[in-house]
Amino acid sequence: MIYSKIPLAQTVVQLCKAKQIQHIVLSPGSRNAPLTIGFTHDPYFKCYSIVDERCAAFFALGIAQQLQAPVAVVCTSGSALLNYFPAVAEAFYSNIPLIVLSADRPKYKVGIGDGQTINQKDVYGTHVAYAANLKDDISTNKTFIEAEKELPLYKNLEHKLEKALGLQQSVQDYNEQEINKALNTALIEKLPIHINCPFNEPLYERVHSLSLKVNTLQTPIINPDFSHFDQFKTDWQLSSKKIVLVGVLEPNSIEEEYLNVLANDPSVLILTESTSNIYHEKTIPSIDKLIGALTEAEFKILQPDLLITFGGLVVSKKIKQFLRSFPPKQHYHLGLHQANNTFYILNHWFKMPLSTFFSTWKPDYKPLESNYQSFWLEQMASRRKHHAAYMAKIPFTDFKVFNSILKALPKNIQIQSANSSIIRYLQLFDFKKTQHIYCNRGTSGIDGSTSTAIGAAITTKTPTLCITGDLSFLYDSNALWNNYIPKNFKIIIINNGGGGIFRILPGHKNTENFDTYFETKHQLDAQHLAKMFHFNYNKVSNENELEQKLTVFFKTNNEPQLLEIFTPSHLNDDVLLNYFKAIK
Repeated sequence: MIYSKIPLAQTVVQLCKAKQIQHIVLSPGSRNAPLTIGFTHDPYFKCYSIVDERCAAFFALGIAQQLQAPVAVVCTSGSALLNYFPAVAEAFYSNIPLIVLSADRPKYKVGIGDGQTINQKDVYGTHVAYAANLKDDISTNKTFIEAEKELPLYKNLEHKLEKALGLQQSVQDYNEQEINKALNTALIEKLPIHINCPFNEPLYERVHSLSLKVNTLQTPIINPDFSHFDQFKTDWQLSSKKIVLVGVLEPNSIEEEYLNVLANDPSVLILTESTSNIYHEKTIPSIDKLIGALTEAEFKILQPDLLITFGGLVVSKKIKQFLRSFPPKQHYHLGLHQANNTFYILNHWFKMPLSTFFSTWKPDYKPLESNYQSFWLEQMASRRKHHAAYMAKIPFTDFKVFNSILKALPKNIQIQSANSSIIRYLQLFDFKKTQHIYCNRGTSGIDGSTSTAIGAAITTKTPTLCITGDLSFLYDSNALWNNYIPKNFKIIIINNGGGGIFRILPGHKNTENFDTYFETKHQLDAQHLAKMFHFNYNKVSNENELEQKLTVFFKTNNEPQLLEIFTPSHLNDDVLLNYFKAIK
């Protein structure tokens, strides 16, 4: 085994191993060499090299998303760790334990104009659950003594005094404690953390045995809090109209027996989204399809007495507007995900696994007589018939393309969706139980979707399809600069020549100002990028051609596939907006 000679590097690597943090995504650099040496020479770790730090962080996020376990990213000093920030923010709002290990210049080099140096302490602010700012090792080797000659007089005296007092052990104790706290926070809270590691030169010295043994602090166990549980059960029994709203959720997060209990209660309406990954004949999986064209009187009929939420963030703007305008009397949130007061009336957050909550509640559960569920399920059945009729008559547009893609989807597949219009179109279709949907809904940005998809794809045995728009794909095109892409990985780009979603939003359209500054029209395609990164490339621009190409696209698994579908930019908005009238 080979280790870095630097005690701090040894400490970080040993504690990551002790906490079973196995996947390490490294970006090339010099200041992070001590960490790179430690991780890459230990066979326990699975290491990846991604040059672009923004892509690296989203790639790591995709791995963590699938494993539901911490994944570390390692970078050099300076602007490198700022490029992690979009993924760090996404991880924070999506409850994904991303671990940032940033190398830094020693303290005396910061703020004096040294190269590749910024103020790295607490750089992510409130977007991490814990920030550990570690201390420089107080070295006693000959090389460091010679290096002291470069230090300012006051710093030279300070270092000599620290050594004379034997303070290296106190520095070591402090660093061990901070690293333990940070890693335990990531494990418990399922949130990103930042560990900033200052390293003095020389950076590349190696040894064949560890010079220290670190102390590992046990990860605390958080006991569930059942306060307010009796009040919740009382409120539940007094409510004849109840909505269960499920946001972003991992597949198989709720046992079928508990889902059946809720679904077989006539007073309960379960609203899910594609990203909820919940499938039951008595759920409504396309919220906007149901409520997109309701009148005020119908909204009052739908208005619940009580609302239960679980899972992550909700995509549908329409359900947010509805529950804010027609609020329930009570709102309870379940699960380990952060409880957001999205509807301004949150009573209590039961912070515990869903299985813990439902197994405790099930023995006392009593369904109520009501026609609430049956009425809205009948409405949804009607919407589905009108949906099919509308799909049959619309021209070749984004909406028609999604209909064709979903009809051709294999039974077992994972979909990694880009944001903006892509995920919103997907919300209007039904999926099978074995088709799992993921999307970076924490910050809902268009950056990093392809990188996340590739990270997810290498971690799952299920074939992965990334569906993205032209702007999102081009924005994250460095995602393809990656040596780990599986042969069965596939990308579909829906290219409508700009930010088509802005045509759906209020504002003046069909002007030069709108085209340039909002829609950002372009005539670019992905053909040359596909060739450069060794993807098999195909393009289509009409319905008949699309159906033929999709069949081949999904059957070909011997090399990564990229299918680019060109749609007319000036029809998409009208077709989508008219949809909500047509299905009523």
